[in-house]
Amino acid sequence: MSTKDAPVRATRTLSGEPPRILVIQAPYYAEVVGGMLAGARGVLEGVGASLDVVDVAGAYEMPAALRMALGATERWDGFLMLGCVVKGETDHYDFICASVCQGAMTVASEYGAPLGFGLLTVASLDQAIARSRPDQHNKGAEAAHAVLGQVTLARRWHFSHWARR
Repeated sequence: MSTKDAPVRATRTLSGEPPRILVIQAPYYAEVVGGMLAGARGVLEGVGASLDVVDVAGAYEMPAALRMALGATERWDGFLMLGCVVKGETDHYDFICASVCQGAMTVASEYGAPLGFGLLTVASLDQAIARSRPDQHNKGAEAAHAVLGQVTLARRWHFSHWARR
């Protein structure tokens, strides 16, 4: 689905306590990731969620940070990854994008961790800026809706595998 075709999502209602969400962000492109975080905050604060935000060096480090968070003594109801990789002149882009996507999916699937994945993989900085603006096309807001959906499922099924290390 392209950004222009993305549906406008209504704010979700959650049963139980407001969720606690860990945001793992790679602010290499600070303006872009900051815009995505603002979009995510708008969605998450709409359900009363509290956010803990941690920075990692780059997108490549996000899956490992997620895995570390799952083993931490602190507990979160869900996790949100925000970052941006812009295609350059080398194959680096392809390796980083594939590794981060596969790493995040592997960790989230193995542990059943509710994850909203907001990694922009774009050909230009202009494309990234367009996807981080404060409008209905904000990919941070989309990822926040995704994590809330996953938190809803985990609560419905009383699932918290990652908490049982």
